[in-house]
Amino acid sequence: MYELMRYTLMHKLLPQQLLSGGTAFIVANAFYQFHSFGLECIAFLATWYVFDFIVQKLFVALGWIRSRSR
Repeated sequence: MYELMRYTLMHKLLPQQLLSGGTAFIVANAFYQFHSFGLECIAFLATWYVFDFIVQKLFVALGWIRSRSR
């Protein structure tokens, strides 16, 4: 995890991940009550993935970042 964070372009990645991860955290905290840490963690990560996909598409549409697809 440390190596991943060290080699990633933090100034480009951080705003996008803070927006999607923060929103996913708020949704998970407010709505997920599975009474199982593992299930709630998996649901949080899935929510973060979906929100990150949406934010990525929004940032590309607004021209704030380039599309990563080749």
